[in-house]
Amino acid sequence: MTDVTASRFDSPSVVRDGLRHVDYLADDSIAGVVFLADRLGKPILVEGPAGTGKTQLAKSVAELTGARLIRLQCYEGLDESKALYEWNYKKQLLRIQAQRVGESAGEWSDIEEDIFSEEFLLTRPLLEAIRADEPVVLLIDEVDRVEVETEALLLEILSDYQVSIPELGTVAAKQIPLVFLTSNNTRELSEALKRRCLFLHIDYPDIAREKEIVLTKVGGITDSLAEQIVRIVRSIRSLELKKAPSVSETLDWARTLLLLGIDHVDAESAKETLHVLLKYQSDIEKAAKELSSSGAPGR
Repeated sequence: MTDVTASRFDSPSVVRDGLRHVDYLADDSIAGVVFLADRLGKPILVEGPAGTGKTQLAKSVAELTGARLIRLQCYEGLDESKALYEWNYKKQLLRIQAQRVGESAGEWSDIEEDIFSEEFLLTRPLLEAIRADEPVVLLIDEVDRVEVETEALLLEILSDYQVSIPELGTVAAKQIPLVFLTSNNTRELSEALKRRCLFLHIDYPDIAREKEIVLTKVGGITDSLAEQIVRIVRSIRSLELKKAPSVSETLDWARTLLLLGIDHVDAESAKETLHVLLKYQSDIEKAAKELSSSGAPGR
């Protein structure tokens, strides 16, 4: 396949500064991997806990570059017809019925060639990304949720950036999309898929970075309140929970406290709003117990 990769970034620092401009606070590791993926034309496999900004990274890169974002949301049972393409069977059937009427009137045509043409092709995200004329960011979200067979299909397409459609021939990419595959580690991905990708792990941010995220994303919040929030959240994440609070839930909690006019988070105000931060009753009870015993965790 002809190399149709066009570099989007001059350096990792350009990536980092550009993402900051669209309100995504990337560290040097994230910026470096995005830069290399762009230059090498390789997909990025982004792993890490839910809610740490994996999906948002792809969206922010698309916004930064002005590229079209095409998203394939993975789920158990996803197959080729939903990920790649399928034929419009209802429309084909109508054409066949119309052909029979035409034949009875003495009109003839090659019905098989007709019904397996572009007119009857329904493109899905993978084929759509490959056929696009304009720059594309392809987001394959939660790839760990698909079966091994569908993973093999993804590997085949991402290896050559082309699709073979028996009735139409091979469709090669007009431009190589910047591809992000996200995984929450619900199952182990194949070594073959991992080899094809650059690897990026996004974990919960440290206190300084999460505070910066809160200050950037939550308008009107004070430096002091942001500091209190991220320290309490970090302390709660250290507990054995069913689901630790994500960065997005930290932001929701910050907005909640701001709306309630709380500028100092004590144990009582924290316990009353834990349902915004945590989504399991057992986690809420565990965090509330910790708050009661320590007063204000992380302070």
